[in-house]
Amino acid sequence: MRGYRRGVEAATIVGLLADPVRLKVVAALALGAGTIEEVAAAAALPLKDVALAARRLSRAGLVHRDGHDLALRTSVFGQVARAAAEAVPPPEPLSPDPAEDAVLSAFVRDGRLVSIPAQASKRRVVLEHLVRVFEPGVRYPEREVNALLAVWHPDVAALRRYLVDSALLTRDAGVYWRSGGWVDV
Repeated sequence: MRGYRRGVEAATIVGLLADPVRLKVVAALALGAGTIEEVAAAAALPLKDVALAARRLSRAGLVHRDGHDLALRTSVFGQVARAAAEAVPPPEPLSPDPAEDAVLSAFVRDGRLVSIPAQASKRRVVLEHLVRVFEPGVRYPEREVNALLAVWHPDVAALRRYLVDSALLTRDAGVYWRSGGWVDV
C-alpha cells in the first residue's frame, strides 16, 4: 500500500478518532464520500477542517489522499486490530483442569459471570468456582451473601438457590455457611 505507514498502532488510531472532526471525516468516507467537498457536505464540516483532518489521517496511513479525492484505507483497521489482538497475552487459566477452564472461560469474563449455565454439569463447575469467595467456617448473613454474589452476577437469588441446592452453601434462619466444594489450602 503506497503511503501506508507500517507500525500504526491501535492507540494511534484511537487517538486520531478521539477528535470529533476526524471521526466525522472517517465516518463520511466509510459511508461513501470520496472527495473533500463530499466529506464536508456529509459531515456538515467546513472544507478547511476536512482538509486538515484528511492531512492528519493521511500522514497516519488511514486515508489515501490524491488532491481533493480521499479514500479510507479500511484494510489498515483490520491489520491493526489483528496486531493488537496478537499482542494481548492469553488470559490466565481460571482452573488448572483444562475441561473446567474451558467451561469457566465460556461463562466468566473479567471476573463476572456473563450467564448462569443451563446445563447442570457446567453450572456445577461455575458454582464450585464461585463458592470460593466464601471462607469455610464463617457464617454469613443473607445480605452479605447477596453482596458477595452481586459482584459475580445480578441474579443473586438464583445463585444463592443454586449454591444451596448443590450443597455448596447451607442455610439456616437466614444465615449461610460454606458446606462444600474444594478448599484451597
